[in-house]
Amino acid sequence: MVNVVLVHGAWCDGSMWQAVIALLQNDGHRVVAVQLPLTGLEDDIAWTRREIAAFDGPVTLVGHSYGGAVISGAAQHNTQVTGLVFVAAYALDESETIAALSDRGADTRGRGAIRFAEDGWSDLDPDMFREALAADVPEPTTQVLAAVQKPTHGACFSSPSGRGAWHDLPCAYVLSVDDRILDPGLQHWFAERTNATVTELRSSHLSPVSHPGDVAAAIGRAVRESPMWTPAPGTGRR
Repeated sequence: MVNVVLVHGAWCDGSMWQAVIALLQNDGHRVVAVQLPLTGLEDDIAWTRREIAAFDGPVTLVGHSYGGAVISGAAQHNTQVTGLVFVAAYALDESETIAALSDRGADTRGRGAIRFAEDGWSDLDPDMFREALAADVPEPTTQVLAAVQKPTHGACFSSPSGRGAWHDLPCAYVLSVDDRILDPGLQHWFAERTNATVTELRSSHLSPVSHPGDVAAAIGRAVRESPMWTPAPGTGRR
């Protein structure tokens, strides 16, 4: 049994993982979905580290989209973390930012849905939410997701990263071939730079919602292939 910590991306919350959580739990894993404050990269990394520390055993970190930057930062100098899974996610390295690496990829239609307020907070235009993030998710579901989306501060995208923990850990990458907001070509580059085992899905950006079985299976494979950290007596969530 391995502990799995799931980290959501921008404009979402931990509930986006609900179908994946059920599948992982059915396989006997202990799972927690982090609820990021989305106030800035350092804050989100700190909150994820807190969730990791609540376990007494090995942890596989899984990050979706912006959450990829969070898991790589949270795994730095943390021997409890045994593997990283990037799900249509950013894999940053020293001094890189989400904003700068987004510009490295091809422009996508979905980026036009992002709206920034004068106070630095952002959201997605509800009328463009499905087109941008979830074209293969049923429309009633996307209407709910758009209505409950979590505002995300620009500091999440502009804060520089530390050295990527992917240099030192086994990685897997779940790539969304039909992604309309994070360039699939850029995702290929992230997968290559992390030397990841790749699973390609004909999916929108929100593959944990539209393809939970495939995403859970990729996480399960990564868990089985990760080196195991010997847990202390009483393994479990504190």
